[in-house]
Amino acid sequence: MPPSPRRATLATVAASAGVSVATVSKVLNGRSDVSPATRSLVQSLLQEHEYVAPAPRREPAGLATVEVQFDTDLNAYSTEIVQGAVAAGAEEGVGIVVSIRSGTERTTAWARELVAAGRRALIAVTGELTAGQPAALARARLPLVLIDPLNLPRTRVTSVGSTNFAGGLAATHHLLSLGHRRIAYIGGPATAACNQARLHGYRAAMEAEGAPVLPGYVRSSHFRYHSGVAGGAAVLDLPRAPTAIFAGSDEMAVGIMEAARARGLRIPEDLSIVGFDDTQIAQVTSPPLTTIRQPLREMGGVALRTALRLAAGERIDSHHVELATELVVRGSTAPVPPRS
Repeated sequence: MPPSPRRATLATVAASAGVSVATVSKVLNGRSDVSPATRSLVQSLLQEHEYVAPAPRREPAGLATVEVQFDTDLNAYSTEIVQGAVAAGAEEGVGIVVSIRSGTERTTAWARELVAAGRRALIAVTGELTAGQPAALARARLPLVLIDPLNLPRTRVTSVGSTNFAGGLAATHHLLSLGHRRIAYIGGPATAACNQARLHGYRAAMEAEGAPVLPGYVRSSHFRYHSGVAGGAAVLDLPRAPTAIFAGSDEMAVGIMEAARARGLRIPEDLSIVGFDDTQIAQVTSPPLTTIRQPLREMGGVALRTALRLAAGERIDSHHVELATELVVRGSTAPVPPRS
């Protein structure tokens, strides 16, 4: 395990500048009784040492907040996580702040801004993190918890997810049990850890049944509606089109439904579809979507409580928690069409 990054202190900066700690403190607090030359030198060294003021040890009652940060616009998936975090926050007596952040620039300044805003911890959802971001948060003594991260930094971080492999296995076994053998998988980014696990579950089920994965039957994109439309169109236009498709998210599954309808295919009579997440849209599609339930609200709640334990300096049993997934059968799946 790599050593934790050491946070620069006022004494570190003062020694580099050849001034007293009190002088550095005056510069930080905007006091006027410091010469311009000294002020410029101290400010330069504060930036060079990536100094971040430590989070306050005690916060006034009612002011503690945890930030839940996304790297893309909110959708049905993220809404479920937020609701879980908000419910847990209400029980724990902390507020939840939701933000959307894109890009990886200004890493140290970003951590400093979170601390200055009084955040007790940060929960990042399905985000791409650089190695510098966890390091900046660690220097600021601001706990970080990831939910279903697309990529895991090399440094050890705490994360919450679900049993993605088992979910992929269950989804594919369900389709195989209905007699389908031409089953395609349309998932999210190829390098995303959660997508890789779902894909491995799909492949394991196919291999165990002796069902071949035909060329063109596995596609990677984004967990979004338009990716489902494009991916569905691509596999349904193959010379040997699949009779069933396992989608990496409910949103993608709805896009695949649209691609199928555009080609005159009926669901589930001509094509069976399984999604992943069990968001609210799974229940309002026509027909309702068979899907793998990912306990999103519970994941939000576990992430919130874990972040608060870290902020309180408590030890946690595991740096990665996986909650169980579950197959939910609805109307979008049926036995393979006889002519197939």
